[in-house]
Amino acid sequence: MLEINEVGDRTYVEWGDPDRFFGGIALFKAGKAQKLVFTGGKMPWDKVKKTEGDVLKEYAISNGIPFENILVTKYVENTADEAVAVKELISPRKRIILVTSSYHMYRAQRLFEKQGFVVIPYKVDYKAAGNSTVTVMDYLPSAGNLELIETGIRELIGRLFYLIKS
Repeated sequence: MLEINEVGDRTYVEWGDPDRFFGGIALFKAGKAQKLVFTGGKMPWDKVKKTEGDVLKEYAISNGIPFENILVTKYVENTADEAVAVKELISPRKRIILVTSSYHMYRAQRLFEKQGFVVIPYKVDYKAAGNSTVTVMDYLPSAGNLELIETGIRELIGRLFYLIKS
């Protein structure tokens, strides 16, 4: 997720989860993907002109990805919109490598499969280390832990929403 701010003609970007972007770049450079598709994420209340996809395309080009190998979807607000918008750009029977946060993969993969894609998941942005030891400090309240709880609850609500909707 990016926070995009515009001052005059300049765009200022704050990276929230750069793992998704750099995961896609790595897959392309390793020859695992022929195209990169960025989604035109932008919330209705954002006043900026550029979508997240427009900004990421610029960064991809500056990282050596050829312009012609990058697609950007139309304006989207959520993962379901993203899946539909990607379907409008490429054939839904295609195999795609879906790069997203590990906690978000279950829901995202289901939504893209619902649009007819064969999804190869590529999980990034893990929020917990699999082999870390638990200490007393892990049970004490902290801003970081509250943020992780919020992320988990939002993902569970999203899963429930799409389960009920379908």
